[in-house]
Amino acid sequence: MPTRRKRRRKVITTFLWVLAVKKSGEVRGSWRTTIGRKNGTRFTSPRTCPMTHLWVSPCMTSISSCIGTGIGSFAVTRIAAPTGKVWLAKLSEGQLIDGRLECLYHGWQFDGDGKCVKIPQLPAEAKIPRSACLRTYEVRDSQGVVWVWMSQKTPPNLNKLPWFENFARPGFQDTSTTHELPYDHSILLENLMDPAHIPISHDRTDWSAKREDAQPLGFEVTERTDRGFAGWWGKAKDKPLPNFLRFEAPCVLQNNRELVDENREKHYFTGLFLCRPTGQGKSMLIVRFGTTKRSPLAKLFPQWYFHQNGAKVFEQDMGFLSSQNEILMKSKVATKELYLNLKSSDTWVSEYRKWMDKVGHGMPYHFGHSTISLPKEPAVVEHAPAGLVAGVSASAPAKGGIGTMYAPNLANRYFRHVIHCKGCRTVIKAFQAWKNALSVMALTLTALAILVSGRQWKALLLVLATVCSAGAYGCSTAVALNTTNFIRTHRRL
Repeated sequence: MPTRRKRRRKVITTFLWVLAVKKSGEVRGSWRTTIGRKNGTRFTSPRTCPMTHLWVSPCMTSISSCIGTGIGSFAVTRIAAPTGKVWLAKLSEGQLIDGRLECLYHGWQFDGDGKCVKIPQLPAEAKIPRSACLRTYEVRDSQGVVWVWMSQKTPPNLNKLPWFENFARPGFQDTSTTHELPYDHSILLENLMDPAHIPISHDRTDWSAKREDAQPLGFEVTERTDRGFAGWWGKAKDKPLPNFLRFEAPCVLQNNRELVDENREKHYFTGLFLCRPTGQGKSMLIVRFGTTKRSPLAKLFPQWYFHQNGAKVFEQDMGFLSSQNEILMKSKVATKELYLNLKSSDTWVSEYRKWMDKVGHGMPYHFGHSTISLPKEPAVVEHAPAGLVAGVSASAPAKGGIGTMYAPNLANRYFRHVIHCKGCRTVIKAFQAWKNALSVMALTLTALAILVSGRQWKALLLVLATVCSAGAYGCSTAVALNTTNFIRTHRRL
């Protein structure tokens, strides 16, 4: 009897991962971690796919001057710094000194090509060991996004760079934010492609989400490939369905819509989500919302307002998604045993988990609709810094820490977003400075009002003191908006 030839399962490989988004000469986003195996392949055999940390270091010029020079203007290096036989310090925790990346553990410095150029502990006449150098990868800036090619064996393929049509349209404007989140990459993607939860979970968070709008949805899947899927969706009563969703492995999810105004002129809207894992149970997300016709009302609000509102949206879902992540890991069963997917709300979630059934065998671990592959190694937990202040800070994440000390806690808005966003960090420092200055002025004016004898002067000084106090309170409120977590105040059962 002839033996049946075993069918070889196809392994989906990709060498391209998103690193950051840049705007106005500033590189923003995750300069921290991504995932891949030693040769750069993302989807490959779990046995040879350990978590690999990466860092992006600019060349010997400033970030703003070299961001647009194309491939080779950044060097992407492994975070593990060769500082001795057993130490593996994260270079993402390092600092830039004169265009060089310095490890804050032992002070070793590296240039943009990954070459170690300084070891303080080495004698002056000694040569720096060649093994101290770091492996580098090539990057490309495309449409304001920095991508890394995670392979040194396979030459970069520019045809694989994602191209987002709406972002190239005249007059298209977008707002970009970055968030580090305490749940798995697959949970994050599933959340982003689940429109049914928006009216309930995000009720009144912005101008569009209202719980009374929760209703049956319609879906039409138009593409299914090993690289992802795509299709139309909208309210079940909408004909034709107005929104087009596309998921492209491993990290791109976009939702597009065309709008026609009263003058019969077309306008385009895109919600772009660039997602990637940063470890087991952790992920990084770059969000870009853009349109060719921005609301006049939106122009009245500063960028930091939209950033804090985006952080609030993720905090509204965070408790649900973190517990979902925990249940998946503990249950150790496929999602069809845990999920009740409705055709009128959960089509994209079902499509995503079924897609994982096809390609999940090439991932480090996965939870598909019918299949699972558990992590080979337990997740590494990074504890908060030692010390009283750090301990208290970690115990009160909703307050954003104490003073300038922030524990590395992904439940903390400051750690999830603000440290990745130069704009929000600058705004917070400015508001804090103004709050301190206005508080001092209010106290000074109050003291002068007590000392002067004339009634008119007393009244004027007290009015000015009141205005300064109100200004200090406003600044304090703005700082709280950017650093304080959203907490649901409904009555719990």
